[in-house]
Amino acid sequence: MTSPFLSVELLPARHGDCIWIEYGGDEVHRILIDGGPVDTFERIQNRLAQTPAGDQAFELIMLSHVDADHVEGLVRLFAENPLPLAVEEVWFNGWRQMNQAHGLLGPLQGEFLSALLAERAPRAWKSGGPAWLVPNQGVLPTHTLEGGMKLTLLSPTPAKLDKMAKAWKKAIRKEGFAPGDLKAAWKALAQRKKFLPKKGLLGTTPDLDALLKKQFLRDDAAPNGSSIAVLAEYEGKSILLLADAHPDAVANSIERLCQERGTDCLAVDAVKLAHHGSKHNTSPALLKKIRSPRYLVSTNGDQFRHPDQECIARLLRLGKPSHLYFNYQSKYTKPWLTDAAQKKFRYKAVVRGAEELTLKVDL
Repeated sequence: MTSPFLSVELLPARHGDCIWIEYGGDEVHRILIDGGPVDTFERIQNRLAQTPAGDQAFELIMLSHVDADHVEGLVRLFAENPLPLAVEEVWFNGWRQMNQAHGLLGPLQGEFLSALLAERAPRAWKSGGPAWLVPNQGVLPTHTLEGGMKLTLLSPTPAKLDKMAKAWKKAIRKEGFAPGDLKAAWKALAQRKKFLPKKGLLGTTPDLDALLKKQFLRDDAAPNGSSIAVLAEYEGKSILLLADAHPDAVANSIERLCQERGTDCLAVDAVKLAHHGSKHNTSPALLKKIRSPRYLVSTNGDQFRHPDQECIARLLRLGKPSHLYFNYQSKYTKPWLTDAAQKKFRYKAVVRGAEELTLKVDL
């Protein structure tokens, strides 16, 4: 009998996130969180090719929030027909979820993904289901997957979701169709060449070059605050998966969780730093509520220059980890890969090799 295991892999997703999780014992269970920018789809394909024949199955695919550097690869993935994988559940706060609770609207890639999920995976993603959020009071929501992984929601809060409304409404109106109109979103998606399979999304290959002049890219505070962040726990192993969540929301949820569990600090085996190591998403207040030997950073820094030096310095001073994991070697990570920095702050730096498909961390 195989001992229980939990491993986390960071796929190279440039300035975005794409996280592949496997856990179990004799049977392997999989979770995919986010899909990076659109070209990350090829990385997902390559990782799928490494799975055993006939076993391209996922218990859960989660889109943390609708920013291009998290969602585009999943849009491209679900544009494949037939899907190259099987999925039991999809977590995604699309317009219909948020409208049901808050009257909110989603941006363009969110509309595209909603249309694709309704067509490709209607049983896995319930388009009219409730939003994934943390209520302001009471016990934090939890969900246990069939394989035994327990997920505790830490973000977003209703207030964080509400803040998205104005910007997202404007974005969709510019596209010329109503939010939540999945037929219109499907038609618009068929005119976005970068998301289409070689044979065409709808069975044809229209000439779409003229429609590629405008690319929808957004990375502002409101979408980040809407991030689905979770604590994942399995057989005594645990990791905080913080997406781009705001530190106040996560810190408040962890404080509530500590009160539920009768402890002053949440001990976990690893933390995927929020927003790729932005100085604005890892606060001293948050770090004081966490105790972890491992912190993971997923970014090449080419758009937002992450990780910020202030974030890593703050982490080393307050968190005192034994290991830092970097998905890329860049000018923003190099200062933390030096022997001098590792000796001074007493940690070991691990970076993905240029030829390695993923950065794997075994917990």
